[in-house]
Amino acid sequence: MHNLTAITALGSSVPSVDTVDGATLCENAELALASVHARIGHETACRAALADLLDGRVPDVGKVILRDPEAAFWTGPDQWMVGAPYETHEDLDAQLKARFGASASITEQSDAWACFDLQGAKMERVMELLCPINIRAMQTGDVQRTSLHHLGCFVIRRDPSDWVRILGPRASAGSLHHAIVTAMRSIV
Repeated sequence: MHNLTAITALGSSVPSVDTVDGATLCENAELALASVHARIGHETACRAALADLLDGRVPDVGKVILRDPEAAFWTGPDQWMVGAPYETHEDLDAQLKARFGASASITEQSDAWACFDLQGAKMERVMELLCPINIRAMQTGDVQRTSLHHLGCFVIRRDPSDWVRILGPRASAGSLHHAIVTAMRSIV
C-alpha cells in the first residue's frame, strides 16, 4: 500500500494564512464539494431531494443556502454545488448519490477547486481590485461567477458581512493566491 500524505491546494501540509493590515486570507482545505445536476425528466425529484437536504430551500440564481453542515449554491439551470466539512463528509458524493438516486448526476469536486476565505475590514477594497463584480452590492447569501486574475471563480458573500469565500481552479491555486495577496498588499 502506498504511504501518501495529503497536501493543500498550495502544496503544504497545513493551510496558508496571510494577513495584511485589515484583511486575512485563509486557505480552506477542509471543504468537501460535489456538483448536483438534475437528469432530464427528473428535475422535480432532484429539486425535492435538494430541498430536503437544505431545510426546504433550493438556491436560486446567484444565491447560496448557508446551512450547517451542508451548504449549496446555484451554478446553472438545474445545477448546484454542494459543500460540507471534509471531516464529516469525505464521501460527500456517495452521500448525495444515495439521497438523490436516479434524479441527479453527482460529481465529486473536492480536488477540483481551491478554496480561499478572505475576511476583514478591507475585504471589499481587495475584491474591487481583483474582479469586475459589485462586491459592495452583494449581500450575505449572494454568489457570483466571475473572472479573477483571468481564472473562472465563484465568489460567495458569507456571514459576517466582511467575509467572502473564493472558489477557483485547484490547478491554478498558486496564481490565484498570489493575485489575492498582491491585491491585499496594494491597498495598504
